[in-house]
Amino acid sequence: MKEEPEILASIACNLDADILSAAFPLLEEGRVEAIEWSFDTLYWTAQVPYWFTEMLLAYSQQKRLIGHGVYFSLLSGKWTKEQQHWLEQLKQLSSQYSFDHITEHFGFFTGQNFHSGAPLHVPYTSTTLRIGQDRLSRIYDACECPVGLENLAFSYALDEVKQHGEFLEKLVEPVNGFLILDLHNLYCQLHNFSISYDGLIALYPLHRVREIHISGGSWEESALVPAKKIRRDTHDGAVPEEVFQLLELTLPKCPNLKYVVLEQLGSGLKNESSRARFRQDFMKMEALVQKSRGSLHRQGENQFLPLQSLQPGSVIEDDLLHGQQLQLSHILETASSYEEACNLLRSSSLAESVWKVEKWEPHMLETAMSIAQKWKRQG
Repeated sequence: MKEEPEILASIACNLDADILSAAFPLLEEGRVEAIEWSFDTLYWTAQVPYWFTEMLLAYSQQKRLIGHGVYFSLLSGKWTKEQQHWLEQLKQLSSQYSFDHITEHFGFFTGQNFHSGAPLHVPYTSTTLRIGQDRLSRIYDACECPVGLENLAFSYALDEVKQHGEFLEKLVEPVNGFLILDLHNLYCQLHNFSISYDGLIALYPLHRVREIHISGGSWEESALVPAKKIRRDTHDGAVPEEVFQLLELTLPKCPNLKYVVLEQLGSGLKNESSRARFRQDFMKMEALVQKSRGSLHRQGENQFLPLQSLQPGSVIEDDLLHGQQLQLSHILETASSYEEACNLLRSSSLAESVWKVEKWEPHMLETAMSIAQKWKRQG
């Protein structure tokens, strides 16, 4: 019997013609060892093609299908009917497919429209911690498999960057959950805040990393800081060489790693040259994964299942947090300039609060406005 690889070379594969065209030769050759599916992007699809369902089932039957949520908005202060629907759909899908794990993004979505907001940072407080832990327990209750969170690419200030890993660990602890360590997200933080890899990676609970993402992104000029380029996690470009270097450095540090996933949006795979580059990126990732097999010092595999029974009680909400999130969303989505955004923040309930808006880096507030306004246009 063929031995199961320790780490599986995987791709994020959704119902998207451009992604599927890029990935098909790799799938046909049997090189894709697992698939990550953003399952909630199909919640509103009237009919899923038979062949796509069959592909998902084939990986599911091998316990090599993992689910990645996009739209749950884990840290929103208010519980919504859309979140309840999201959980009901996940429960139904989990009876159809055998997910090896389910993950979601850190943060909350701007705007009141569930499907057209930008995922952004929240303050690290006991309130956001309780809300996040409550939501994760509900996700586990729906899927009954390991549950994890992905690190965020965006922060407003260096202190937030340094505290992110510790807060993620506190969030997943009650469900004995895990982390997706997105290395392009890490690359964004390293560049945008001029912090060293060794200094930042030491602040993450690497024993909880079960999955690694690699992807590409884009650069954005700052109008406020001359010659300053902001790295954005737009997922529409090829994987930078620096991210492959981060992968090589990080693989040996994660004793419970199981999946390494290549992500790219279909919008960046519109022609054959970009699709060929995607396959080249996969093969480069695959080679690093194969090189690392057998070198991890595993100390008894963590199954990342709750260590005690979880019974979600009443939904935890916070009206103050919800109101501040709505205010922030409105400011980011409507301010016509950085100066206007600053004035609006100073006169809002976010001023002199746990959000610490007074310490936000100007170029990151500028970036948050750009992200929020782009998502609003797409909504």
